Amino acid sequence: MTHKRKLGQGGLEVSAFGLGCMGMSFAYGPPADRAEMIGLLRKAVERGVSFFDTAEVYGPYANEELLGEALEPFRGEVVIATKFGFKLKADASPGWDGLDSRPEQIRKVADACLKRLRVDAIDLFYQHRTDPDVPIEDVAGTVKDLIAEGKVKHFGLSEAGVDTIRRAHAVQPVAALQSEYSLWWREPESEILPLLEELGIGFVPYSPLGKGFLTGTIDANTQFDSTDGRSTKPRFQPEAIKANQALVALIQGAAVRTGATAAQVALAWLLAQKPWIVPIPGTRKLSRLEENLGAAEVALSDEELSSLSEAAEKIDILGGRYSEDMRQHLERN
Repeated sequence: MTHKRKLGQGGLEVSAFGLGCMGMSFAYGPPADRAEMIGLLRKAVERGVSFFDTAEVYGPYANEELLGEALEPFRGEVVIATKFGFKLKADASPGWDGLDSRPEQIRKVADACLKRLRVDAIDLFYQHRTDPDVPIEDVAGTVKDLIAEGKVKHFGLSEAGVDTIRRAHAVQPVAALQSEYSLWWREPESEILPLLEELGIGFVPYSPLGKGFLTGTIDANTQFDSTDGRSTKPRFQPEAIKANQALVALIQGAAVRTGATAAQVALAWLLAQKPWIVPIPGTRKLSRLEENLGAAEVALSDEELSSLSEAAEKIDILGGRYSEDMRQHLERN
């Protein structure tokens, strides 16, 4: 895969698809075998992936450490994005105890990330979620200082709202916003995408395959491990999975017409929305990685794109993205 895309106005260029690495260590069942994931990460680089996504909360720490070891031979050749902003549990167990984007905490996280990632500077440093207790100007100002000190190269936001993005960008240019976006979560289209276009900010959709749902491999009989975050999400309850199969059928129909897979159609649709969109599908399998990267070669016609968009819009999706107790930390501010 040789396709490249630019995020923001600061010269950040990455592969058209990044690799979301969270699931290797966190949120999708027990952590994968470390040696296998190191091998997979290095094979991703060999296949042209130059953009890798992690965060201190994934583990916690384990995912950053994994990427630090796996990608050390490719320093200077790849872009690693990581995130700050969650208050981690005192016993370092998975999950978090709220939000924390105080300036002193951002600095502390940055120094720790540099060591875990084995890099001299963090390529892209996202605020993982907006902290209502810390003005976004203070957050952006702290990252601006870290950029001046050479510890960070680019500033990003995750799941931030329009007002937050504007205020942050006025202090320190935002290179990228990372938020969920796919054929079954199109909320960013109304206000977020127009704003990003106006300000020249790149967009990094996470869960571009709907946490696996849009691949067509999940049905009402699918059993999720208790450590798999999907087990508690409303959209992954049996009745919702059954109801939402209509969207999968739509994508599969397009796949048949184009000679691609359902996953490739869903990803190709995303790439076609804007030239500054860089999806980060995650996987633990080389075959899935190669399938996902193949989406860069899938050219959907204007007619197919319009048909997909319009038909998907008419399908009522059952179930929210997050359970009620998680929404307060994970929904946009």
